[in-house]
Amino acid sequence: MMQDVSLRGISKSFGNLSIIRNLDLDIKDGEFVVLVGPSGCGKSTLLRMIAGLEPISGGDLMIGGQRANELPPQKRNIAMVFQSYALFPHMTARENISFGPRIRGEKAAATARKVEKAAAILNLHSYLDRYPRELSGGQRQRVAMGRAIVRDPSVFLFDEPLSNLDAQLRVQMRTEIKALHQRLKSTVIYVTHDQIEAMTMADRIVVMSEGKILQVGTPLDLYDRPANKFVAGFLGSPSMSFISGQIITDAAGNHFRTHDGEGIRLGDHIAVAGEAEAGIRPENFVITEAGQGVTLTVEVVETTGPETHVYGRIAGEPVRVVFRERVRLQSGDRISVAATPNHIHLFDKSSGLPI
Repeated sequence: MMQDVSLRGISKSFGNLSIIRNLDLDIKDGEFVVLVGPSGCGKSTLLRMIAGLEPISGGDLMIGGQRANELPPQKRNIAMVFQSYALFPHMTARENISFGPRIRGEKAAATARKVEKAAAILNLHSYLDRYPRELSGGQRQRVAMGRAIVRDPSVFLFDEPLSNLDAQLRVQMRTEIKALHQRLKSTVIYVTHDQIEAMTMADRIVVMSEGKILQVGTPLDLYDRPANKFVAGFLGSPSMSFISGQIITDAAGNHFRTHDGEGIRLGDHIAVAGEAEAGIRPENFVITEAGQGVTLTVEVVETTGPETHVYGRIAGEPVRVVFRERVRLQSGDRISVAATPNHIHLFDKSSGLPI
C-alpha cells in the first residue's frame, strides 16, 4: 500500500545546534521526490528522521495520515537503501534479501516467492548464491534494493545510493532505480548531492540549504525559474556563471552593463535599474560580433567531441561556456559572447532574489 508523507514544522537540534528549522513539505502518494543541497544542509538527517533512525526535535511527521513521530522504524512500513549497502558479509545475496521476512517469522515458501520476485525485477538470479565480497558495487546495490522490495514498503528512502559507484555504473543504476519506481508505483524520497541524478530522476526536487527548503518544484521549473541565486547556481552541471554589473535603461532599451563597460541586451520587461548580477547557463552563451556582447578571455579549452567547454573570464569574473559544436579556441583568445534575453537571469546584488 502506497502512502503520502507530510512534514509539518519539522525541526532537529543536537543540543544547542539547530540542524533543521521549522520545515514543511508534502510528498504525494507514488511521487519520486529528490532532496538536494550541499553537504551539511540537513537532507540526510531529514531522511533519517522520516525513517525513524533519528528522533524528531519538533513538529509532526505524518505517514498516510497517521502521526509517526514516536513510531519505531519497523512500524512505519518504510524501507531504506543506504550509501554503504549495509549488507551482511557472511550471508549470500539470497539470505540478505530474505533477512527481513525471515526475522518477522514469515513462512519459507512466501519468503522464497518474494525473493524470486525481487530477483526478477532487479535481474539478480545469477547472483543470489554469491556473497557480497563476490559482487560488484552495482550488484551489491541491487541486493540492497532487493532487500527493500521484499518488505513491500509504502515508502522507499534512498540515501545517496550511487555515490560509491563509478560514473558509467551510476548512469546505469539511476535508470534502473527510475524504472523500479515506475514499475512498483511506489513513493520514493531520494537524497543526493548530484544535480544530474536529481534532474533526471525526480518528479519534484527539493533544494535545501542550512536546514531550510529554498525551493520545491519540477526539475525544469527549478532550472528555468530558480527562486534565488543559490538555487540557480546549485542546479545545473556545469553550473550557472554569474557576472556583476548594472541594469541600464536608455533610449535603446534595457541593457546589462559589466564593470568593464560592455553590455548585453535585456528584454523590454525589465524595469528596475541598478546594481545586479546576471546569471547565464554555460549552454546559453553564443558567439557574437565584436561590440555586440561582452568580451570573454579564454583560459582553458576542453573538447569532449560534440561540445567545446571554455573556462575564462568576463570583466574579471570566472565563467564557463559550453558551445554545442567544435570551436577552435586557445588560451589567451578574446571573443565576444552574449545570450538571448530570455536566457539571462537577473538577481538582486544584496538579497540574491530574482529581478
